[in-house]
Amino acid sequence: MSIKDILVHLDQGERSKVRLQIAIELAQRHNARLIGLFAQKAKSENVGLVSKWPSAEYVSAENICRIMFNEAIAGRVRAEWNDLNRGSDAAIVTGVTEFARYADLVILGQSNTRSEDYVPSELIEQVVINSGTPVLVIPYVGEFTSAFKRPLIAWNNSREAVHAIRDALPLLQGSDEAVIVSLDTRIDEANSSCLAIAEHLYLHGVKSTTDTLQIVDIGTMDALLNKVSDCQSDLLVMGGHGHLGFPFFTQGAGTRHILKTMTVPVVMSN
Repeated sequence: MSIKDILVHLDQGERSKVRLQIAIELAQRHNARLIGLFAQKAKSENVGLVSKWPSAEYVSAENICRIMFNEAIAGRVRAEWNDLNRGSDAAIVTGVTEFARYADLVILGQSNTRSEDYVPSELIEQVVINSGTPVLVIPYVGEFTSAFKRPLIAWNNSREAVHAIRDALPLLQGSDEAVIVSLDTRIDEANSSCLAIAEHLYLHGVKSTTDTLQIVDIGTMDALLNKVSDCQSDLLVMGGHGHLGFPFFTQGAGTRHILKTMTVPVVMSN
């Protein structure tokens, strides 16, 4: 898969600039069109009141974001601007998901429960599940670039993991070395499966090493994040919303935990 259309979500939050810079870098690298999408929740008192929508606050925020977007691209990439112009949680989730279906990659920001969130907390998960498009999630703290040199791939031989790797290939190519970490509890099968996917990646120009994460308890996702830190990885690639093959994980539990506690950018596909 090649990346020719990138959708980046923007709002009045401080991290919009970080997402936009990464989106511009990726658009330049892949000669892709960049689509800026402004979407932001209305204040509770404005939701459902036609006479107050769009509110003056919303109009001002959209205008500031649009100016920032236009100044940032400044002829650097092909780009277009869209205003979702919806304020309810349901309308934002539906609207962003719809836009996502016409892109090769969607860039969203991690929800920050410590400060005001401008979009629904379930937005990322719903876009991953329903859009059919890979989502690159940028953490709400930290400085990051699009030059992913040491990605870590969470592998469990599932449909979701396969989709994540295939969707992330354009981001993996050019890395120094990927680390494939098996989350399979069956050691022999895990080693064989890891070697097979490593060989597949090699044919696509991606060098990798393999490792196995021992599954002990429900702290598997924390162990995975610890592995990211130990390997000094700058990107996590994983399938989203799968069962992961573990009886103690309900569907989507691993996805939601990573989205809450991620420390590096994450590519998710369903």
